[in-house]
Amino acid sequence: MILTNELRDEISLLLQFDMSSAQAGLKVHSKASPESVAAAKRLFDKGLVDHVDGGYLTALGREAAEHLHAACRKLIVK
Repeated sequence: MILTNELRDEISLLLQFDMSSAQAGLKVHSKASPESVAAAKRLFDKGLVDHVDGGYLTALGREAAEHLHAACRKLIVK
């Protein structure tokens, strides 16, 4: 699997969510980089977040973010 720049941007946004609380959302402001704004929209289109500018993770988004966080913990050995 090739990681495109778009996919990297989406992963980066998903990793910014605080997984310790379902009440913690993420707002991608219109002044954010065009890549971040576009990534938030793609995550919304994929059903991973509940607003086009981020918002809260959906059940599917929470599952994806949990897997990403777990993978990063396993790959980043301290």
